[in-house]
Amino acid sequence: MAKVLGLGGIFFKVEDPTAVREWYARVLGFDVHDWGGTIFTASKGNTATWSPFAADTQYFAPSTAPFMINFVVDDIDGVLAKAAAEGVEPTGRQDEDGMGRFAWLMDPAGVKIELWEPPAADAEA
Repeated sequence: MAKVLGLGGIFFKVEDPTAVREWYARVLGFDVHDWGGTIFTASKGNTATWSPFAADTQYFAPSTAPFMINFVVDDIDGVLAKAAAEGVEPTGRQDEDGMGRFAWLMDPAGVKIELWEPPAADAEA
């Protein structure tokens, strides 16, 4: 049966791709290759979510972009400390959720970034 197997990548337009690539490398630790992108190798049990939201959702605020990017992290406190060292403060944080720990940042292109640290049991799967 022909079907989609998973998320293959995230591609988006920005005014200054070089500055955005450099921000992701500095703030979130991306290993940006010479061709301009990063390849993530999924760990065992890692999943990706696809979910349309209502047009009037406020979940992506303060971004005005019609999308948000979620990244799985292994140490949300460490990622947030690295971001803070670069002058990037979270727009919110949620540590008391059965789904794991969450924090949100804005990238220099105005895109809301959701960081997700899965619960310990899920991270070991």
